[in-house]
Amino acid sequence: MSQSSLFYFILRRLFLIIPIIIGISVIVFILSRIIPGDPITFALGESATAEAVESMRHAMGLDKPIHEQYWIYLKGLFRGEMGYSIRTNRPVLSDLLAHFPATLELTLTAMFISIIIAIPLGVISALHRNSVLDHVLRFTSLGGVSMPIFWLGLILIYIFFFRLGWVPAPTGRLSILVKAPAKITGLLLFDSLITGNCEVFVDALKHILLPAFCLSTWSLTMLLRMTRSGMLEVLGEDYIRTARAKGLPKQVVVYKHALRNAIIPLLTVLGIIFGVLLNGAVLTETIFSWPGMGRYVVESISWLDYTPIQGIALFATVIYTIVNLLVDILYAFVDPRIRLFGPE
Repeated sequence: MSQSSLFYFILRRLFLIIPIIIGISVIVFILSRIIPGDPITFALGESATAEAVESMRHAMGLDKPIHEQYWIYLKGLFRGEMGYSIRTNRPVLSDLLAHFPATLELTLTAMFISIIIAIPLGVISALHRNSVLDHVLRFTSLGGVSMPIFWLGLILIYIFFFRLGWVPAPTGRLSILVKAPAKITGLLLFDSLITGNCEVFVDALKHILLPAFCLSTWSLTMLLRMTRSGMLEVLGEDYIRTARAKGLPKQVVVYKHALRNAIIPLLTVLGIIFGVLLNGAVLTETIFSWPGMGRYVVESISWLDYTPIQGIALFATVIYTIVNLLVDILYAFVDPRIRLFGPE
């Protein structure tokens, strides 16, 4: 593939983000406005005077027709503004950037747990097809998909914190007496490693393991089943039988030839899973008091705060689109048969 083809492909995909953002903004804007309740009254309290309510409503532009409100909001978006939060009295973009590192760290850790557990177990399940081990792994994966996260999170907290005491209390990213490292990326595990702060790294790791595992259960089971399915399909190919007929060691046939080709379709799935985990951490963050975007939007919903709800929907849309773009590019590099960029 030529550099010019790659450049035009990326440029075309980035331009497609604009209509996607506009479409999502229209849907979220309308839905947030038809939610029962008045955010101004909720913010000022029931004892607020009618003059104070009207003054704040006018200051926020909520007394204008809905199409004018949306046009003002859309112009702000193209200036990089997402409005102000009634609850925090801060710009929504600043709030999202402050909470995003916590959600990103939780999502990346959950992805890491899913990959290191699911892919080996998927290979083992495929190599021992229809054995007792295979049936146990398939049954376990089915249970993992079926378990509600809020129930699993409470069970994990009860067992590993309350009964066994192996993990700290679910009170955020660090213990109260542990000082956060110098902020470089906002990812505590990464920042503590860079600064050489082992105490913070161990404490942050203890806090993130349980919520990350809870968040990873759905993606872990999906990856396990897809790895098993992909391995079974590849192991039946002619080139695998040829490799075995040549007398190649089993490890070389399985891991160098079969697994390498079975993993290629998983790249697209990993991009989808990352987006799902990033946007679906609401329950996990709420249960474990994790200060990420999910918990932020839940608190905003309880306050009937429109702008953060709109902001996080658009923010997640942009992140999800960019991740899928990166996955498509990586997919083309891993498998040269894929022609994403058209004729060269």
